[in-house]
Amino acid sequence: MNEESLVLRVAGRPVGRYLTRPALPARLSPRPYLHPVTTLAGTAVTELSPADHAHHLGVGVAVPDVEGHNFWGGRTYVRDRGPTELDNHGAQRHTAFQLRDFDGFVEELRWVAAGGELLRERRTVATTGLTGSAWALDFTFSLTNTTRGTLSIGSPATNGRPGAAYGGFFWRARKEAEAPRVFTADAEGVTAVHGRRADWLALAGATWTLVFAGATTATRHDPWFVRTAEYPAVGSSLAHEERLPVAAGDTVVRRIVTVVADGRLDRAEAAALVRKVVSP
Repeated sequence: MNEESLVLRVAGRPVGRYLTRPALPARLSPRPYLHPVTTLAGTAVTELSPADHAHHLGVGVAVPDVEGHNFWGGRTYVRDRGPTELDNHGAQRHTAFQLRDFDGFVEELRWVAAGGELLRERRTVATTGLTGSAWALDFTFSLTNTTRGTLSIGSPATNGRPGAAYGGFFWRARKEAEAPRVFTADAEGVTAVHGRRADWLALAGATWTLVFAGATTATRHDPWFVRTAEYPAVGSSLAHEERLPVAAGDTVVRRIVTVVADGRLDRAEAAALVRKVVSP
């Protein structure tokens, strides 16, 4: 464990590696990330820079449009033009750990673009053992506008691409021969859950399950972004139908707790584990 990276553990077992200063090209919007993240049995449940989307970096925070700057990586969706290569990429720069241990950390970051700082972030990550086959990753990010004016957070959806309101917490999951099952407490399948609000959402692969739960009222208000067929991923939507304004000095806070389990959980099992980590 050092200033460049650390390994998170649950009951002595390594379950995730966090890299603070990855050597990445500007086009990928360099940022800290968690990869690999594994189940307690050691099954990897993240992917890093896969061939289909090189800018998908395990688990982290990524936003495609902060006042026109791309903190997501790759092309930018431009209204009436579509995905476009632009020289507008920002970077999240690790400043310091306020706390770091084997079961979590508190980190300070600067979001910079075009030579200036737009946001400062405090990121708090913690691991918790739940059962002999499941653990939880508690991930909170707080984004503070450090400019003198209002910043506007957008997404491809707010810029004219329906169904693409990604931006915020993002988990690129393990890709397998079969697409994973996705479900919530009362809905099943991508069509039923993508772009919808739900207290929790599960993604179940061949031998693993991830259960994502919004841990605050504001987080639960954000609809889920879900993909399974093209690639497996789950994220939040900070800007679903409208851009999200952040006034100078204001802070946006979101907290998502993810249960990482061995095996394919059913709806009742997923709900029971969520109740262990998130208060109703």
